[in-house]
Amino acid sequence: MSKREKFTKLAESRVSKALKELQLIGNLSNRSAYEYDEEDVKQIFKALQKALDSAKSRFTEPGVASNPVFRLGGGS
Repeated sequence: MSKREKFTKLAESRVSKALKELQLIGNLSNRSAYEYDEEDVKQIFKALQKALDSAKSRFTEPGVASNPVFRLGGGS
């Protein structure tokens, strides 16, 4: 398997998983099942945006690391 084929296979798999997980995060908006406030929502999307920005920067600035752990309450 060439490097390109390996990249394509892994990219398709990983992006599909990430999109599925984002859909599941969206499901948390169901107010009849969950209780949350605007600050919780801001923290979630700030953490997601930070991780997305970090992943994107690794394509132009190799070696940039990130911390994928998220905690509500300012832990990220």
